[in-house]
Amino acid sequence: MAHTEFAGVFPYLVSPIDAQGRVKEAVLTRLVNDLVAAGVHGLTPLGSTGEFAYLDREQRHHIVEVVVRAAAGRVPVVAAVAATTIVDAVKQVQSYAALGVDGILGILEAYFPVPEDGVIEYFSALAGAARLPVVLYTNPQFQKSDLSLTAIERLSAVENIRYLKDASSDTGRLLSILNSVGERVRVFSASAHIPACVMLIGGVGWMAGPACVVPRASVELYKLCRMGDWTSAMALQRRLWKMNRVFAKYNLAACIKGGLELQGYDVGPPMPPQAPLSEAGREEVKAVLADLDAL
Repeated sequence: MAHTEFAGVFPYLVSPIDAQGRVKEAVLTRLVNDLVAAGVHGLTPLGSTGEFAYLDREQRHHIVEVVVRAAAGRVPVVAAVAATTIVDAVKQVQSYAALGVDGILGILEAYFPVPEDGVIEYFSALAGAARLPVVLYTNPQFQKSDLSLTAIERLSAVENIRYLKDASSDTGRLLSILNSVGERVRVFSASAHIPACVMLIGGVGWMAGPACVVPRASVELYKLCRMGDWTSAMALQRRLWKMNRVFAKYNLAACIKGGLELQGYDVGPPMPPQAPLSEAGREEVKAVLADLDAL
């Protein structure tokens, strides 16, 4: 797919893995087809909800391969690349580019903190590994070496670093980023933000796990925001925010996988040693999905 501007709802896909560590191809293919039918604007495998930190190289590659094949060019696939070294990140980018992804979501993992120049070097090398648009991912809550505002400004000069997904929950930080980088880097909301508010200040959509279980409502919210019908958008946003709150309360993958199981998708539990969604969590997710007509 030739690059067009990324915008809209990009669900962070779960990674369905069986007890033997094999990718459940049929389940993942069905999920992709149903999300595309629901009107989502793109797909992001191997994000936080996709448990990238718990999968080996072969599992990651297989998941991206299945998603690209299932999407069949109908919507862009933006695969996440997460690594602790530049060499590994570059290899992943090249591998996924060969599979036909349409973009890369760049994540920096770190055991020891990395200085800002090292962060710049990592993302610049990742962007240089293939001629694909890159989405920077920033999450101060989980990342030991995060992207500062200065680092984002510097990276905005790299031609194919075109987007940023911010999971800080700090909307003021988002506005500072938008003021700093202008049109050079477009901003996506995460589930930690209120998507309608991010759209109001200049965001272009959201990349988030909850969109896996409430895709139609998420797409409708995006449409209302694009139309400028903020009264209707906020009415829907208030209902959808219940899903975001549940998502924040429980393990990310467990919550979304539990919701998908309730919807009839045999995605399985999160990768051990993570715990599956508790019975109390399951009932809470079920109530929210019922309220959103998502069961």
